[in-house]
Amino acid sequence: MKAETLRALWGFPKNYRMRASILLLAAYIVLALGAPLIAPQDPYDPLQIQAWEASSPPGSSGSSGYMYLLGTDGLGRDVVSTILYGLRLSLLVAVTSTAIAAFIGLILGVSAAYFGKWVDAIIMRVVDLQLSLPTILVALVAIVTLGPGVDRIILAIVIVQWASYARLARGVALSEIGKPYVDAARLLRLPTWRVLLRHLLPNSVAPAITLIPIELGHAVALEATLSFLGLGVPIDKPSLGSTVANGFQYLMTGQYWISVFPGIALFSLIASINFVGEDVRRRLDPRSSSHDA
Repeated sequence: MKAETLRALWGFPKNYRMRASILLLAAYIVLALGAPLIAPQDPYDPLQIQAWEASSPPGSSGSSGYMYLLGTDGLGRDVVSTILYGLRLSLLVAVTSTAIAAFIGLILGVSAAYFGKWVDAIIMRVVDLQLSLPTILVALVAIVTLGPGVDRIILAIVIVQWASYARLARGVALSEIGKPYVDAARLLRLPTWRVLLRHLLPNSVAPAITLIPIELGHAVALEATLSFLGLGVPIDKPSLGSTVANGFQYLMTGQYWISVFPGIALFSLIASINFVGEDVRRRLDPRSSSHDA
């Protein structure tokens, strides 16, 4: 990563919306990491679930003396606990899939630019084909083929996202190949992998940083969509999307809290990620007149 990139990212934004987004995202990350310690109930443990307290309204007291601040869902699970564990699982899926997709996409994009000819043609035709298809369609086909499960939904999101990184990396790498440091590396007869990984790739990473927060928000939304449709994580592992789906059937009976509160958490999580991504883009975009405009 170039020093200019680090300097551009350094510092707290002056825009209050960006500040609130960063603080909210940081709070969500802390809550997700500390869910086993913070949550009053483990929604994965059937022994901690009181089935007879299902659909209890917010503020009601349980048999154990604990107050259900946001109520319970249709299975008797504390909504606060399902939100915390849902945040944990949703962020785990999004961060893991985005990191893997970025790594694969950057490697393939830089390789396409460096080798050119048939390597470039094959990689970019696959990229063009994938980007021409709707994201949700590719994800649905992938998850139906692979089957449900946390690891499979991560793989499905990787399949959806890698092409965007590959196209971006190829464009940047093409502008870097003609520079003196690449010519010098070739004249020194450095191994191809070293030219790619030690020289060309680090100088092509900066633009991808602006894409990572955007794709991270997309990954959270995509995982939530697949889980809402019943094609995501297993039913015994609540994510934000599956939690919203589980309470959808209770909306008509007035038990709004089962879906509304997880839905608010999901919406605010995606919004905070997108606003932070916008701030990163403004800081790294040389055409932006101000970081906090």
